[in-house]
Amino acid sequence: MNESENISATRMIRLAALLAAALFAGGCGPRRNQRPEVQITEVPPADPGGPQKLDFIAGSVHGAQAGEQIVLYAHSGVWYVQPFTNQPLTKILPDGSWRNSTHLGLEYAALLVDSSYRPQSRISALPNVGNGVIAIAVAKGRAKVPVVQKVLHFSGYDWLVRAAGGNPAGEPVDYDQDNAWVDGNGFLHLHMGNRNGRWSCAEVNLTRSLGYGTYRFVIQDTARLNPSAVVGFYTWDDLRSGDFRNELDIELSRWGDPKNKNAQYVVQPFYVAENLYRFEAPPGIVTHTFRWEPGKASFKSVRGTGLEAGASAFGEHVFTSDIPIPASETIHINLYEFHHLKSPSQQPAEVVIEKFEYLP
Repeated sequence: MNESENISATRMIRLAALLAAALFAGGCGPRRNQRPEVQITEVPPADPGGPQKLDFIAGSVHGAQAGEQIVLYAHSGVWYVQPFTNQPLTKILPDGSWRNSTHLGLEYAALLVDSSYRPQSRISALPNVGNGVIAIAVAKGRAKVPVVQKVLHFSGYDWLVRAAGGNPAGEPVDYDQDNAWVDGNGFLHLHMGNRNGRWSCAEVNLTRSLGYGTYRFVIQDTARLNPSAVVGFYTWDDLRSGDFRNELDIELSRWGDPKNKNAQYVVQPFYVAENLYRFEAPPGIVTHTFRWEPGKASFKSVRGTGLEAGASAFGEHVFTSDIPIPASETIHINLYEFHHLKSPSQQPAEVVIEKFEYLP
């Protein structure tokens, strides 16, 4: 080896040593180009909160890497993970933004975490950076603007119209009280679409709990709704909002796939095979019914208003496992778009419920 080759070899060895030292100092993972930061840009109001009160929180992240996510907390006495204990992670979108619903509190926190972090459902103090926590942002709740609760009278019952954001199917959804109304015939209308530059949906719920009994819903044609639209009739206990096993569902949707059947009965949790029954609902007016009894939930769907003699069922199923016990649940009716953040083209929709009936 001549002298110039010897010098080049020495330089290569030194360069390799410097690279190794740099990698060792930075850890085994990929190096960051900038110090990671998380910001809260949309702050919910300051409110002691409660299980029935939700709103939206949003922000941005700079310097995040693949696999990192946001963990949200709301403070009301202690810090509670948001929006639910079984949904503690918020995804970061490709542009660095994030958004989710949260129960209300006096303060809000957003933690940028790596895949090793396991959030606790309730903590007395926020963690420090380290041990999976990469960056933290905290914001005090903004001054609350009073919201007048809209109430509709439909089928002999009073129904609250949702104004706060929600989290159906694991995605944040805006609701607008103007998207629900009762017409001159006494029919309930639910609408979703673009109002004042934002996409919003509709939901109503009874003002009181009814418990065991028969629940009947007469609804106009839903068979021609766009595949991502979802119409739901379901029980929900706001006092147990972190545990959706108090829920019985009739859901009308193809869940974004035109090849799917367009209706299903569910006893939560839905991921248990015997708790889900799918079927095809025909065009025209139909009546969906479920009978809730101790240890048993019987579902049935027929053409027409359900009063026609000899009406045959196009959907029928009986569940006997995971049947909830009545507590403080109420009937909810909603219309929203499944995974609307991923939908290539959002299509407005409207459904008309002609009648609700309850029989003990």
